[in-house]
Amino acid sequence: MEDGSDRVEEQLTLVARKPCFGLPTGCPVCLPVYIYLRFANLPFSLSIKSNFPDSDLIPYVESGAYVAYNNEKGGVIESLIEDGLADLDYELLAVAEWLSTKAMISSWLMDALMYELWVGSDGSLAQKIYYSDLPWPIGKVLFLKQFLVVKQLLGITKDNAARRETEIYGKATMAYGALSARLGKQAFFFENRPTSLDAVFLSHALFVLQALPSTLNLVRFAERLKTEFIEASSSSSSGPQLHSDASSSTPKKGPSSWSSKSQNKPKREKTQGEKTFRKRAKYFLVTQLVAVLVFLSLLGRSDDTEVEFDDDGTDYTD
Repeated sequence: MEDGSDRVEEQLTLVARKPCFGLPTGCPVCLPVYIYLRFANLPFSLSIKSNFPDSDLIPYVESGAYVAYNNEKGGVIESLIEDGLADLDYELLAVAEWLSTKAMISSWLMDALMYELWVGSDGSLAQKIYYSDLPWPIGKVLFLKQFLVVKQLLGITKDNAARRETEIYGKATMAYGALSARLGKQAFFFENRPTSLDAVFLSHALFVLQALPSTLNLVRFAERLKTEFIEASSSSSSGPQLHSDASSSTPKKGPSSWSSKSQNKPKREKTQGEKTFRKRAKYFLVTQLVAVLVFLSLLGRSDDTEVEFDDDGTDYTD
């Protein structure tokens, strides 16, 4: 095999999609490569490419005549390893637990994130990451195209949509539990050093922490008001108590009348939409909690490796 380092004539350039959500790149496929290069202490510059949002070549790394594309050799990180530029996975490729853990992250967690990004949400995140620089009609057509591609990849049809959503979120929840148990109090997942596994999960955790809080806030908002104004009414004969400034402008008979009527009604069965909301709420809460714990473990307990995300430049050299 030709050593790729022989073809690297100058500093590497990572070509990725634009920054979003306070991250150097908002693309969940580009971010693992960025973090891997930082873990490997390779000096590189970041070049942003906003056109061709549906290109599977991005991200890619180039230097002189050397180019490692996303759609070749299993991805950019695999190319960097195979070509001898940066191998953080040495002596781990034969470790069964490492292989299975990385496969779990790359499948179960990536499936959940891909589902939420393209199918389970209103598409605003994908629009911001990929299509915000394009005219609206073009961006809408490209989003619908990717929406259909993702549904096909995840095996989602009209008949099995609810079941597949349950399976995808269920596997993601199990993956978080397994990863938390595996990490324990270690600085990294295996051999107390960063590998491509750590880069892939850290990018996932950062994306969840930075890109999804708006959705999580809505979940918490709904859950809080549900607890205060709906569930509380079933245990109190007087209904929810309003503050004086609100009660002065609101007819008193409204809340109490609604409360007394609701108590006389039999408990209705939750609709499919409510069940889906609660299921997704649990997924986001578990995601947020475990992502915070693992993220802090990866960055806070390491004395030898530091990952920083600079906002004021795109040249990352030692």
